[in-house]
Amino acid sequence: MSSLLFMLPFLVCYTIMAVYAERKLSAFMQDRLGPMEVGPYGLLQTIADLLKLLQKEQIENEGVLKWMFRLAPILIFVAVFTGFAAIPLSPEWPGAGFSSALLFVIAIVSLDVIGILVAGWASGNKYASLGSLRAAVQLISYEIPVGLCLGTVVLYTGTLDLQQISWLQSAGNEHMVPLAGVRAWDVGAIGGFLTWNIFQMPILLPVWGVFFIATLAESNRAPFDLPEGESELVAGFQTEYSGFRWAIIMLAEYAMMLLAAFLSAVLFFGSWNSPIPNIGSWTFADWTTGPIWGIFWLTGKALLLVGVQIWIRWTFPRVRIDQLINLNWKYLIPASMILFLLAGFWKMLLILP
Repeated sequence: MSSLLFMLPFLVCYTIMAVYAERKLSAFMQDRLGPMEVGPYGLLQTIADLLKLLQKEQIENEGVLKWMFRLAPILIFVAVFTGFAAIPLSPEWPGAGFSSALLFVIAIVSLDVIGILVAGWASGNKYASLGSLRAAVQLISYEIPVGLCLGTVVLYTGTLDLQQISWLQSAGNEHMVPLAGVRAWDVGAIGGFLTWNIFQMPILLPVWGVFFIATLAESNRAPFDLPEGESELVAGFQTEYSGFRWAIIMLAEYAMMLLAAFLSAVLFFGSWNSPIPNIGSWTFADWTTGPIWGIFWLTGKALLLVGVQIWIRWTFPRVRIDQLINLNWKYLIPASMILFLLAGFWKMLLILP
């Protein structure tokens, strides 16, 4: 509950900043200035857009199933927002704090496809219906490589508890897998980025690559934004939405981006642990660890990964639906299965005397 109380205002502020950052980053990549008129350097443009959305009329066409149409944005947002309850923010704030937190996140976030299907069906619009069907195909199929990647991390760490996974990547941990030429207790004493899972088990680096691509599709982000596909579906499942309801759907999309980034940081990049290692008598890792530092490091890592997602969107063109499915079933799923098996063999060799 403490995580949700922290995340709700943070999500609103983050979305305002992320939309502004996306506009500025895309403008930089296209040799433009982006927002410049409202506020210094256009800083208030996103806030002005939000106020405009709050004042807009909630339009409902004659063919709309009203109660389902109104319920859908709430279902989408609640499914994504609830996933933040399990994210450990620091050593003192473990999130939901139960042993199957990772399983809970997978289960609750997968429910957002129900909200998208309801939104498309209730709109009574062929473009919205096609977009919702695309979403069902895309989200359900890409959950397979996501699940296999998460299973690989669980296989290595031996736990579904996100806080426990975070502690296993902390300085002073005596149960680490030794790096080549470095004893386990030395790595634990040094701390910093050397304790991250991707350095303790290098197989997890390509696992993260597969996970990152799959979460782009799970977030409906370009080049995998087929459920929205403005070029052929106007706006997909959200074609008939306007004003505050449309804003809720967009808030859920940006929240999903952040949730995927948080999971990446927790599972692969040291979670709330400091990336700064101890050097001799200078215990930097110990100095930069604590409740406030934990939130700072975890949030910083997550926002950096969100920046990568924005960069990917404005770099690659949108793929076709057949290319989207081929990428998943012919490449990502086989790759995630092979990596899962390799991680199993690695773990087995480490256990053997």
